[in-house]
Amino acid sequence: MHLLRVPPPAAPPLTGHLPFTDPPGVPDPIEVTSRWLTRGDRPWFPVSGEFHYSRYPNGEWEEELLKMKAGGVTAVASYVIWIHHEEAAGRVRFDGDRDLRRFAELCARHGLDFIPRIGPWSHAEVRNGGLPDWLLARTRAPRTDDPAYLEPVRTWFTAVAEQLSGLDRAHDGPVVAIQIENELYDRPGHLRTLKRVAQEAGLSAPLWTSTAWGGVRLPGEDLLPLYGGYSEAFWTEADGGWPDTCRKHFFFTHERDDEGIGADLRPTGVPDATTPTDRFPWATCELGGGMAVAYHRRPRVEAADVGALGLTKIGCGSVWQGYYMFHGGTNPAGELTSLQESHATGYPNDLPILTYDFQAPLGEYGQVRPSYHELRLQHLLLAGFGHRIAPMGSVLPERSPAGQHDRDTLRWALRTDGASGFLFVTNHQPHEPLPDHPDTAFTIDFPLAPPLTLPSTPVTVPSGAYFCWPLRLDVAGLRLEWATAQPVCTVEADGRTVLVLAATDGIAPELALDADTVTSVAAPSGEITPLADRLLVSGVRPGTDALVEVEAADGSRVGLLVLDAATARTVYRGPAWGAERLVLCGDGVVFDERRREVRLHSPAAEPSFAVLPAPDAAPVVAGAHVRESADGVFSRFTIEAGPLADTAATVTPVRPGGPAPEPVTGVRGRASVPSEKDVEAAAAEYRVDVPEDLLRDPSGVLLRLRWTGDLARAYVGDVLVADQFYSGRVWDIGLDRLPVGALLTDGLRLKILPLAPDAPVYVPGQPGDTWREAQVLDAEWVVTRRWTVRAG
Repeated sequence: MHLLRVPPPAAPPLTGHLPFTDPPGVPDPIEVTSRWLTRGDRPWFPVSGEFHYSRYPNGEWEEELLKMKAGGVTAVASYVIWIHHEEAAGRVRFDGDRDLRRFAELCARHGLDFIPRIGPWSHAEVRNGGLPDWLLARTRAPRTDDPAYLEPVRTWFTAVAEQLSGLDRAHDGPVVAIQIENELYDRPGHLRTLKRVAQEAGLSAPLWTSTAWGGVRLPGEDLLPLYGGYSEAFWTEADGGWPDTCRKHFFFTHERDDEGIGADLRPTGVPDATTPTDRFPWATCELGGGMAVAYHRRPRVEAADVGALGLTKIGCGSVWQGYYMFHGGTNPAGELTSLQESHATGYPNDLPILTYDFQAPLGEYGQVRPSYHELRLQHLLLAGFGHRIAPMGSVLPERSPAGQHDRDTLRWALRTDGASGFLFVTNHQPHEPLPDHPDTAFTIDFPLAPPLTLPSTPVTVPSGAYFCWPLRLDVAGLRLEWATAQPVCTVEADGRTVLVLAATDGIAPELALDADTVTSVAAPSGEITPLADRLLVSGVRPGTDALVEVEAADGSRVGLLVLDAATARTVYRGPAWGAERLVLCGDGVVFDERRREVRLHSPAAEPSFAVLPAPDAAPVVAGAHVRESADGVFSRFTIEAGPLADTAATVTPVRPGGPAPEPVTGVRGRASVPSEKDVEAAAAEYRVDVPEDLLRDPSGVLLRLRWTGDLARAYVGDVLVADQFYSGRVWDIGLDRLPVGALLTDGLRLKILPLAPDAPVYVPGQPGDTWREAQVLDAEWVVTRRWTVRAG
């Protein structure tokens, strides 16, 4: 038995003590208490996701923002990367992919908040951390109050302010927060100066933020501290193993700081200047949605790593889930130099020239990845219940893990208001699987309500599982005493409120209903057992037909729909054909309210989606027949689109690779990217034949390569168009990013370099040495079609 005694409720939070306010008259004013945020006098649990507009084609911004919104992101964060806008002194560009204003306006158009992270220094794995070369030539003291630095910073902030003019909250704009600088740990006075300069330039937001990891010294309470946490790191040593600073994020703790982020850019022995946690809520801006790869260290992040870390942070007490990156991208081609972080610029890591995919939930070319579905499941929980969770304190059990290498003690925590709550369990971490936990039950001793012991029969918590269970959750007149399934969302369907729950593989779902709130209950696939003052529903087989129907004592009707774990990860919720509906789809779905349509992004020959409640008539898809069928309580619609063309890709060897070049080390003795001379001399070369029918409409077409070696680069003519360091992942190249005219005449060439056996490079999970050889194993065309679904 696992016991947790909840202490008496804490005193009310501090209010009005921080300098973060909205302009007078804003209809939904944002405020910050010492424990949570509010918006419109209601607890507010934002979800922010990083998407760098200057690393993505502007013609696709809108669709990608809608993907983020469908994934549960409520605020889009983006570095405003100075060197992307003013590579040459005095020539500031806000055109094309650099059009900051248009990006912010698109956020506003679709109800997304916007958080510009204005630097001046951003990091973001950009050349000079985003500072232009010409700026560094003018000052010997960047990131200080040196007048030679502040003068161009003031000009830069003024240019940014002009772009965002009229988009502040006073004008009903989307800018809810502005981040100053990044990872500046020891200059609080400079941070205060930067905020003042930004405000004098005309920038305005209710929240002014700063990253707070690494023992940062902040300027009093002028900036809201934001934290982070990653499941892996590219910036540590190649032979350093899995960093403890990453391991810690799979434990429930009330420690907010992550001293590992950015540690390669700080001197050792930085004094700990931890921000007082009793003055600020626990907010984050950099929970790892994935991880970049450096040449010397190439970590892989799996979907479960991202999902488990995110859910653990909610259990720890987070009241703002912020992800870096949520959407990957590609570095723009510099006019004067390449724009990636590198040894050549004095940084300790060599990054790829172009790719900034980050293994993000939405990839460099808009790919929808499994981590997107994992996080959307949690974001649906926050959308529906975040206003309840945010004010709840985090409480840890009496028996917690003894340390970061304790794999045997169950990791769990509670968010609670003293009478109800949400129970969190994490039994997953990367690299070192955690054991099953048999005979598991929990007793929660509440100070404001009778204790709860659940489930009725102990269960085994499987290795790799992570979940959240509700305790005393009120749903439209029904009290759900507990459920051994995770709340997803609610929807109105057929005259009832339906609470959707997600089962966990290996744990039988059990629903305990407060008998005083129930008049009748029907569970076609389960058993109903009176248990003291409760009705216990067990034996439910999770799926689209697992609907427990309840008539509440107040006359309302409630449905409890228990989906299996896989199906739950296909749930979307959004406005579709005139009503809020659930849509089940394993592919990408966006809800476009302005156009009154839903769009599917699917590589399937016959994509399908299920809907609850069913629309009045079958939806219509231009150019395709839609077939309707039943799928439990959902109506399923299949688009009969016809077969896809042959997806096999023809890759022809042109020349074999030579001997791997001798490893070279650079900053801090870390492995450096081989020279262009080495690539030319030793890389294997391939030609890819691109079918003309794909070139006629390259949108959504990827060349997907499975390969081995060290690094790979793709060229059209002599122009580098894509690159990757080998980490065991597939290499995707977006066909619509390539110059079609040149592609027809010059074709697509691949160069793959072999890796020397003694290269000081970390590549995870690769047995033997054959993976070091430069070769393409197989290739295919992945065609993701976009289907517009309108009301019938």
